Amino acid sequence: MIHDFLPTGGPPFGPHLLSVSSMSPEVLTGILDTAESFLEVGHQSVKKVPVLRGKTLVNLFYESSTRTRSSFEIAAKRLSADVINVTPSQSSVTKGESLIDTVRTIEALGADGVVIRHPSSGAPAFVADRVRCHVINGGDGCHQHPTQALLDLFTIRKRKGRIKGLTVAIVGDILHSRVARSNISTLTRMGAQVRLVAPPTLIPAGISSWPVTVFHRLEEGIAGCDVVMALRLQLERAAGGFIPSLSEYARLYGLNARILEKAASDPLVMHPGPVNRGVEISEEECFVKSSAILSQVEYGVSVRMAVLYLLMGGRSEESSMGVPSSETGGKE
Repeated sequence: MIHDFLPTGGPPFGPHLLSVSSMSPEVLTGILDTAESFLEVGHQSVKKVPVLRGKTLVNLFYESSTRTRSSFEIAAKRLSADVINVTPSQSSVTKGESLIDTVRTIEALGADGVVIRHPSSGAPAFVADRVRCHVINGGDGCHQHPTQALLDLFTIRKRKGRIKGLTVAIVGDILHSRVARSNISTLTRMGAQVRLVAPPTLIPAGISSWPVTVFHRLEEGIAGCDVVMALRLQLERAAGGFIPSLSEYARLYGLNARILEKAASDPLVMHPGPVNRGVEISEEECFVKSSAILSQVEYGVSVRMAVLYLLMGGRSEESSMGVPSSETGGKE
């Protein structure tokens, strides 16, 4: 039940969502259970609940995005909030306005929350220390992508029925991936075993201190895995020298039906998107029943509804506006 998780003192993870690195298993489970409660809203004829009526959310994305920005917009609108999308290329940023001045202007206009995606690691945290509105990290550099990790947890729990005890292989560009970093934090805290599979050039320094096992051969890395998560090869961050060529990378690390036979009998295949077809994944039509890529997108809306509700909502809204409840959450 949502009533059990939302404390009177405010959001269970603080006034902002900047990272998942310090979230306890109890908090993570509570967020997932709250998302479960909102999942049914997307199946109603009228896909709205008045939980955040009168609230305003601003999407401020300094990097391109389809899934995250659209997902937050749909999530907020399903909660009856007003949404404004600010594109830096069409704002005063082009005139030299700083990030903090842009956000302070947005706050002065009455925004209750702002989702920030920025190429610089730590940018959302920098802003959160200087404004009163709620700040949500929509992805910062190579640092964190908290809501992606939460929706990935939710997807695994929905499709596999549990998280604890599963073996998850994260394949590809670990070095530049904020998704990998956030997922490692949440998956290991929830009791999953995590493997990283990548060429040595795409493995971060200091990996020996991470709670993971590293493999450089794809077949060995995914052997017996319950979940195989491919990462996008981030060509915009990897200026060059990390891989010999795209074709060579696809040959050694691309997922296809043949290679997935090495995983568990019913592996779940995931990808945060966008997919570079023929590079990270090919022949998806051969393992479409195992693919959770579109499920990740669908469930992402419910997860972000949960995050917005927990940050910007409250018991007073819930008691008077009839938030949907879930009697049975998924298993850990």
